[in-house]
Amino acid sequence: MLSRFMSGSIRNLEREYNCTVRLLDDTEYTCTIQRDAKGQYLFDLICHHLNLLEKDYFGIRYVDPDKQRHWLEFTKSIAKQMKAQPPFTMCLRVKFYPPEPAALKEEITRYLVFLQIKRDLYHGRLLCKTSDAAMLAAHILQAEIGDYDPGKHPEGYSSKFQFFPKHSAKLERRIADIHKTELIGQTPETSERNFLQKAQMLETYGVDPHPCKDVSGNPAFLAFTPFGFVVLQGNKRVHFLKWNEVTKLKFEGKTFHIYANQKEDLKIILTYFAPTPEACKHLWKCGVENQAFYKLEKSSQVRTVSSSNLFFKGSRFRYSGRVAKEVMEQSAKIKREPPEIHRAGLVPSRSCPSITHGPRLSSVPRTRRRAVHISIMEGLESLRDSAHSTPVRSVSHGESFIPRSRSQATDASEGAAVISDEAYSPSDSVLPTPVAEHSMELAVSRQINGAPCSIEEESEAGTPTHGEGGDFGADGRSAQEGGGGDSALSEVEQVNKFVLSVLRLLLVTIGLLFVLLLLLIILTESDLDIAFLSDIRQTPEFEQFHYEYFCPLRRWFACKLRWVGGLLINK
Repeated sequence: MLSRFMSGSIRNLEREYNCTVRLLDDTEYTCTIQRDAKGQYLFDLICHHLNLLEKDYFGIRYVDPDKQRHWLEFTKSIAKQMKAQPPFTMCLRVKFYPPEPAALKEEITRYLVFLQIKRDLYHGRLLCKTSDAAMLAAHILQAEIGDYDPGKHPEGYSSKFQFFPKHSAKLERRIADIHKTELIGQTPETSERNFLQKAQMLETYGVDPHPCKDVSGNPAFLAFTPFGFVVLQGNKRVHFLKWNEVTKLKFEGKTFHIYANQKEDLKIILTYFAPTPEACKHLWKCGVENQAFYKLEKSSQVRTVSSSNLFFKGSRFRYSGRVAKEVMEQSAKIKREPPEIHRAGLVPSRSCPSITHGPRLSSVPRTRRRAVHISIMEGLESLRDSAHSTPVRSVSHGESFIPRSRSQATDASEGAAVISDEAYSPSDSVLPTPVAEHSMELAVSRQINGAPCSIEEESEAGTPTHGEGGDFGADGRSAQEGGGGDSALSEVEQVNKFVLSVLRLLLVTIGLLFVLLLLLIILTESDLDIAFLSDIRQTPEFEQFHYEYFCPLRRWFACKLRWVGGLLINK
């Protein structure tokens, strides 16, 4: 009886496993789920724990043993997606950045987005000039430590906080001055809303950089945004394509292609090279999901997308979930008492090192709280706080998604937009994605589009500067004329692809003919009483084939099968 009970318990343990998800406030939510549970089940558990209704903007990120980032697919089994063995460790992150985060319906959603953008600021993904950086940091101080108090905040207190990868003493003094004089009396909710309004107007808002190289070998960062596709090189945004201009996203191995139709019937192809085939596939899937989420009017319009050309075997992927317009319509219908929010103070962490003011609190409601404080496992260490995905700014399919000032600036600007005096090179965002060549991390200075730009080492990137940010609306002509990845495929590449396509067509044709021949032989040798088969059987050619080739071959196979069967029986 005892042995039966123990064996049953062991079987139950084998069907379950622990899963730890690190939340945006660095607390951890641990649960036990069935081995066949799908991603949607885990995501719903987390959203219920957070009391989060506007959940379509968020996703669960994990990193495989090869350090490649992935978004957990909600329609598939968790165990089948993870290449490692349980227990599993993941992170909750913003997957689709809201075009206007300050306009989100519920405060809990705005707060979680606020935490994500604060991470972006620290890791250098949200690059901005010094005046904007000082205001953003001051809003963070006001939201998390309250009004300035001389008794609690001594001279130089802002220097003990680190909001950016690096900053100067002058910037620290400016942050303190704004916090002391301009933000007095603001509640945490007001400061967070003002922070979001300021952040959404920045050129690099929500950028999730994918490191690549163009056809000339120059390093670049690709990003998908609520309003389109962006390429950042050096201190410039060299390409911007609206979602309604992008016609196709495709990848082959490590090569990523973006097909677009711009104004004046201008067709362009942008080509970039990812570090690994896995990184390229992740880039492609992110693009497919972002295009479907921001461009389509209804989720019923979502179609399965293939990565390949005709006769080329490729990956197939389908976005599952609601689109942005449906999410906004559903959010407007929310009617409930706002959930209580326990905001976290500024505390030391791997993502945002700073000083502690009082005991640490959770940033989420304590109802049904299951977060546990456990040691960080190896998988979570490799995940890194910056390993999240999101899009950048541009113009979308629907003008209703665009803040008016940003829309006007986008339409008015032309050419490559300067985002800073320094190169865009986020410090930690690209770490989980392996880079094949060491030259990607070295200091490189090249002449791109007639203007000098540099790619610094990752540890030196993302500093707020005084650089005047340019507008984001490059027209189609600049996308075509720019050097690097904007040129069409070379003639040699086109010839190679044509030859490969013809060879594949030939192989497929021969294979089909061979299969049809086998099928015909099987049918004619069968006892089926069909008119055209009877006519075939009566022809001299078929009778000769039957007696001279088919019958001997059949006897040979039967002899071999009997011989194998005898060996198996004797054993």
